[in-house]
Amino acid sequence: MTHTIRAAGLVKRYGAVTALDGLDLTVPKGTVLGLLGPNGAGKTTAVRILTTLLEADAGEVEVAGIDVRRDPEKVREKIGLSGQNAAVDEHLTAHENLEMVGRLYHLGARRARARAVELLEEFDLTDAAHRPTKTYSGGMRRRLDLAAALVAEPEVVFLDEPTTGLDPRSRVQMWETIQDLVRKGSTVLLTTQYMEEADRLADDIVVIDRGRAIARGTADELKRQIGGERIEVVLSDAADVPRAHAYLTELSVDGVQVDEQARRLSAGVSGGAEALRELLGRLADGGVELLDVGLRRPTLDDVFLSLTGHVAEDTAGDEEDGSADSVEREREVAR
Repeated sequence: MTHTIRAAGLVKRYGAVTALDGLDLTVPKGTVLGLLGPNGAGKTTAVRILTTLLEADAGEVEVAGIDVRRDPEKVREKIGLSGQNAAVDEHLTAHENLEMVGRLYHLGARRARARAVELLEEFDLTDAAHRPTKTYSGGMRRRLDLAAALVAEPEVVFLDEPTTGLDPRSRVQMWETIQDLVRKGSTVLLTTQYMEEADRLADDIVVIDRGRAIARGTADELKRQIGGERIEVVLSDAADVPRAHAYLTELSVDGVQVDEQARRLSAGVSGGAEALRELLGRLADGGVELLDVGLRRPTLDDVFLSLTGHVAEDTAGDEEDGSADSVEREREVAR
C-alpha cells in the first residue's frame, strides 16, 4: 500500500510542554485520515510539522514521498493547507487573494485568474468576489481559506479543523467539497473535534491525547471497542450524580462515563431495553429526577470519552497556538 503521508516517532516540545510524544501516522493515497483529539492534544503541532511550518525535535516525516526535513520546498509544491486561522489578506478581495496564491504557485497569470473564478463559484463567493475580505463573515473567510488551499489542485491537503465556526449549512457544503477532493484523487489529513465530521469523512481515524496516538481504526472499528447498546441519562440535579453512578455501575459492562458539568452519565449495557427498565426503576425508587434518558448505539463521542476520560471539547487552553506569527507563517506555505 502506498502511503502519501508517513510520520514515525514525532516529538515536539515547547519548553516544558511536550506537544508530541512519539506520534506515528500513515495515510494511504486517496484516503482521508481523521486526527481526533481535544485542544492541546497535539493535532495542530502535527499538521505544522507535516506542512514544513515547524521542525520536529525527533522523528521522520515524508509527504508525497518527499522527506520534509531535507526538501521542504518540494513538499510545499505538493500540498495545500487550511489552518485554524484563515490565512487570507483582509485588505485584498477574494479574487485577488486567490489569484495571488495562484501566482505564488507559478500557475501563470491567465491560469491563476481562471482558477480564482472557478473556486469562487465552487465556494459560493462569487457575489462577494470583489469585496475586501475584511468585510467577510467568519464563515465566508473559512470558505475562502479552503479555496486558497486548493488553488494549485494539490496532491495532499491538510485541513486543520476546517469547519470550526461554520453554520450547519456551510459545514455540510465543506464536507461535500472534501469528499469531492478525495474522489478526484487527493489525500486528506483532517483534524477535528467534531465526532460527526470524523464519522462522515474519515476512512481511518487516529485518536490522540497528550501527544500520543491512543487508538486507530475505522469509525465502526472504534465503536466496536465500546460494545453494544448504551444507556445515557441526564440528571436534573448534580447532587444525584454519585447515586446514579452507583446504579449504572451495577448494570454496566464497560464502566460508567461521567460529564459532571452536563450532569450526563453513560454506560454500555447488555440486555438493552430490559437494562433500561431496571435502571429507571432504581432511579425512581432512589428519588433521582431525570431531564433525559435514552438507549442508543455507541458514537465516536463515546469512544473518545472511554479512551481519554473526557469529552473532545473540554480541554481549556492550547499549547498549539504557537508563536504570534503563526498565521503569517501559514500564509508563507505557498511560497
